[in-house]
This record gives sequence, structure tokens and C-alpha cells, in this order.
Amino acid sequence: MKKLKTILYCKYLWGFFFLFVICISIFRLLLPNNSCYKKNDTHFLGKIIEYHVEEEKVEITLKAKEKLLAIYYFKEQQEKKWWQENALLGYQIELWGQLETPKTNTTKNLFSYQKYLKQKGIFFLLTVRKYKLKDVNHSIYYWIKNKIFARTVQDPYLSAFVLGQKSQLSYEVKKSYQEIGISHLLSISGMHIQFLVFLFFSFFKKIFKKETIAYWLSSLFLFSYLLIVGISPSILRGVLLFFCYAFQKITNKRIPHLFSFFLAFSITILIHPLFLFDIGFLYSYAITFFLIIFQPFLMKGNYFVKLWKISILSFFASFPISLFFFYQINFMSILYNLFYVPFVSFLVFPFSFLTIFSSKLLPIYHIFTSFLEKSSFFLSKISFGKLVFPKVNGIVYLLYFFLIFLSFWLPKRKKKRSLFCCCLFLFLSIIHYLSPSFSNPYVEMIDVGQGDSLLLHWRRTNILIDTGGTFSEKHAVSNFVLLPLFKSLGVKKLNYLILTHGDYDHMGEAMNIINNLKVENVILNCGKFHKLEIDLIQVLKKKQIPYYRCVEELNIEDKKLYFLNHGYDEDENDNSNVIYTELNNYKFLFMGDAGVKVEKDLLEKYNLNNIDVLKVGHHGSKTSSSKEFIEQMHPKYSLISVGKNNRYGHPDKEVLENLQDSIIIRTDQYGSVMFYPKNNTLSIISKKMNIVQKK
Repeated sequence: MKKLKTILYCKYLWGFFFLFVICISIFRLLLPNNSCYKKNDTHFLGKIIEYHVEEEKVEITLKAKEKLLAIYYFKEQQEKKWWQENALLGYQIELWGQLETPKTNTTKNLFSYQKYLKQKGIFFLLTVRKYKLKDVNHSIYYWIKNKIFARTVQDPYLSAFVLGQKSQLSYEVKKSYQEIGISHLLSISGMHIQFLVFLFFSFFKKIFKKETIAYWLSSLFLFSYLLIVGISPSILRGVLLFFCYAFQKITNKRIPHLFSFFLAFSITILIHPLFLFDIGFLYSYAITFFLIIFQPFLMKGNYFVKLWKISILSFFASFPISLFFFYQINFMSILYNLFYVPFVSFLVFPFSFLTIFSSKLLPIYHIFTSFLEKSSFFLSKISFGKLVFPKVNGIVYLLYFFLIFLSFWLPKRKKKRSLFCCCLFLFLSIIHYLSPSFSNPYVEMIDVGQGDSLLLHWRRTNILIDTGGTFSEKHAVSNFVLLPLFKSLGVKKLNYLILTHGDYDHMGEAMNIINNLKVENVILNCGKFHKLEIDLIQVLKKKQIPYYRCVEELNIEDKKLYFLNHGYDEDENDNSNVIYTELNNYKFLFMGDAGVKVEKDLLEKYNLNNIDVLKVGHHGSKTSSSKEFIEQMHPKYSLISVGKNNRYGHPDKEVLENLQDSIIIRTDQYGSVMFYPKNNTLSIISKKMNIVQKK
């Protein structure tokens, strides 16, 4: 036993083990990780390990040669009802369909669905044509899992708090929790594990009267629960830390908390090295590390004082991660967590398990979750305390952690601690303004699918020309592309929102932009207002945002934007605002959806030629970009904002032929593209290109 104690307290041994695990994990990450399937495979056989029923489809996570995410679109309403009423986990299923590579982000700094699935070991999406259920798994494991699944599927919060599955919660709900800084409460973490431990341990101790047996059986049941809900980083950390604690109690050998932490960390990344890139893993281990380091500081005071200290420290420990992924923090989350942490930990989470055993409690449970949801929606609308910080180099985030560590490593020196915190936030606030990208102008053609959206920036001025538009609220391009992109670039407001015309693919997201971002002015085109424009004007009046139409030019600092089209045409496209500007001696012309008729008018009225960057009219449709117009403009770069495999067949072959003397840049091929005009050079950057052209 003395040897065991010597091993447990040997820092060098723990350090060597930790470094060994890190090296092994890095080696595994560097190894090529390819799929077992080929793109042309069409037949698959596997086991259903998870599935989620939506309005028009069911998403099935399949364990076959490797994990697959299969998507089947219902052919009739009866199919949906059947999938909802049956618990099918563990069933063998045969599928026929087509494999697709998951989409990656086409705009920098945004969420990559492809990387997200790869972290879960999924390389392909399977669009299912037909399926056939085969044998059912009769194991006790899947019998229990199906029983729990059948109980939780009736409520999204039961799925979240019992099984750790948040997929049933709507985007708006999850966003509101993220906005107020309590989204971590939806993940099963250490707090929830502590409740389960208390439940198991109290039950077994009362029956067997011995703590040792109670610890053994609690560990066994906790391990079973881990297998049922799946191995996620936060759950695994809580379970492993309890195992270390139980080991101490059983053997009477104390393991230092930090050693237990590094052991849990090492086992987690040994199981799956890609957990290192998982946001839940980073939140869980970063916060736990700081709570262990500063445990003496946290233990002083009554329950509410301790909770206040933990809330502050957790906020400071987690906000570099929040900035890296979301580019926004909410200082009010420190106060919000003082209420929501006890509310969820001691009321909602325990009640979730009681509701599983008695569905009669579901109405009461709905009262709790309804209050949780509605209060979150209310608080998320409060802008006070919300700060947006643009994305910076990864090394800076490590420096954040160092400053946080340093600021709290000053016991009994509150003034110095406060000074360090002030320096930290000052550093965060000014670092973006010190970067060259802030002062230098740029233009970004944003990939919004089949639509238009361009961002113009210089110094403190931000102008958005068009917003794109998605008919599905669930996949609104403003929520998943524009607003996150603006945050990552440090765009906290739009000085001008310019809408070229009233078509949905150009202004469909305007309402959502205005509701979620400060917009100072809106500019509309000439011509008759359409329904979208009329609805928008009502909102602008309510929010007291000034709007203008038929503008001739804008003078902003030392820059000018010229509006060249003032026609009143029956065709809404030919009423498009056509905008010309010069940035650092480079000429930009944005055509909206203007057609050949407007092009002829421009040739007659203005002496335009040798355009450096032309945003091609109407997504490259044959109704625009006539040969005569293109020859006169003679663009060096022709931008076409167009959706991949769009139903309109844009861009037209004849238009591409007219543009053949220029470099054609399409969003369906290159994604979002940024143009940096500076010092007689034009830098063009996207995920698939990097060009520097001299004047």
C-alpha cells in the first residue's frame, strides 16, 4: 500500500503519463483518417444507434462499417407517425441511397458541418431512397435504452437532461440560452453527475449499510448510465472524476484533485483525440481546471458567496472559448447563472428523472421548462452586458487564459486583481482596432446561396448591400452566415443597409438583420414598393430607423458611393440600385439585378470603363451582361453570386463567354471572397484562392 501511495503522489510519473498521452494523441490526429466507404456505394447495412424525427424527415445515426448519418424524407404523413410511435434503437436496418460529403463552411470563421461530423467519426451523409427494417437487438442494453427513449421523445427537455440530446430543441431556443450564457446547463455535466451520485449512493448505503459497497455499486450504475447516454466529454469527465473519488474512499488513499483532473483528461483524449476540438470538452475541462486551482479561494463564505465566486471564475475561464466559437460574451451571465444553476441543478434536472418514471408529472415539468424557456427569451433581448469581439489569432486566446490565471493568482490583493481584469478587457477591446484589417478598406462578396450580399468596410464604416434570402426560417442565411460573420469581423453595427430592390433573394433577410443588429440607415431603390419593402418600412418606422429612396450619392468620410440607376420600371430587377465606388484607386461596380436595358442607359449617361471589380448583374442571367456592356466596362474581375446547382441555370453560358477576358469568381465555386485594395495591390482571398494583383 505504501508503494501505491508513492505512485499516487509522484508528480514526475503523472507528468510523464500526461506528456505520453499528449504525444500519442497528436500522433493519432496526424494519421490519415479516411472513410471505409466509396462515394459510389449505394447499399448499406447497420444498426440504429440514434434517430431524430423532424417535420418532413427522419435523421438516423447508423453504426455500420463506420458511423453514417442517414436522412430519409417521408413520402406520406403515416410514415412520420410510425417513426414517432416506435422505439427503434438497436434495430438492424438495410438502406439504399446516395452518399454525399457533408457541407463545409464557404465563409471564413463560420461553423463547418463537415468538421463537426468528422469529430463524431462521420464522413458521409446518406440520402435514403428506401429502407427495410431487419432484426431487432434483444439485449438488455437496448431494451433499457428504448424504454428511456420512448419516455423522453415526448419532450425535448427530457431528451436533453436525461439523454444529453439537444437536437429536438429549436434553433431559437438554443440561441436564447447561448445569448444569456446558460447553454452549458443543457449539457449533462459534473453538476448533474453529482446529483446522480447522491441518488445512487444514498440508495445503496441505505440498503447495504456499508459505504464501500455503495461506492462500488454507484460506480457500476454510473458507468451503465454513461453507456446509455453515450460518451460525451462533459459526462465522461464527471464519471471519471467520481471514479477517482470512489477509489480514494475505497482504498483510503487520497489522490490530489489536479492529478484526478489530468487522469480524466488523459483518458478522454485517449478514447477519442478529436474531443480536443469539441466545444463541450473545452468548456468542461477549462472551467474544472480553474475551479480546482482556485479551490481554497472558492471555499470561503456561505453557499451564496461560494456560488457567486464560482459563477465569476467560470465566466472568466470560459469566455476565451466563447469568443473563439461565438465572438460574443454576455457579462450578465454571471448574474443569470446565480439563479439558473440552482434552478436547473436542484429542480429541473432531478424532476426530469422523476418524470421519466411517472408521466403524470409531465404537466408540472412543463411549467418548469416553460418558465426556463420564456425567461431566457426575455433576457436574451436585453442588450446590456453583451459585447462582441472579432476573431483574432489563436495565440491571443492562449494569452487570455494566461491573463485570467494571473489576475486570479493574487490572493488578498483585490486592487491588483481588478487592475489585471481591466487590462484584460482593455486588451480585448482594442486589439482589433490595432490590426491592419480594421483601418484598410475591404469588400466581401458573401456566399448566401442563390442571392446577393456584399459587405463594404473602411475604418468605422460598415455598409451592407443586400442580405440574400432563405425561405426556410430554420436555415435562415442571416442566422447562420451573416450575423456570425459580422461578429467575427467586429462589425457591431451597419451604418447603411442598402437594398438594391425588393426581390426576396436580395432583401429576404433584412427584417432579421434589423432585429438582431444595430442599423443606422436604410436605402431603398426607386420604383414602386413591393410587399417585402412595405413590411420592412413598417418595422423601420417602429424602430425609428431612417430610410431613403432614389439616393444619388453617399459621402462617408473620404469615400463616395454613386447610385447610377434612378429609373421607374415595371420590371423590379431594372429598378435595382446600381452602385459605383472607388477604394484606394480601385473601381468597383455593383449591378444588383439590373438587366440589359439599364446597361444601355449606363453606357449613354456615364463614362464608365476599365472597372477593376464588377459584381455581375442578376447572378449571371442572360437578361444582363451584354457583350457591348462588358466590352465597355472591361472588368478585371467579374463576381457572380449564385447558388450551387441552382434551378435557374445561372450563370448563363453566353454571359460566361462575354466575361471570358476577365477572371470570373463565383460563390458556388469559391465561396465568400474578400477584396483588399491597398498600396496599388488588390489582394483577393477566399477559402479556395489567394491572389495578389498589382496595379
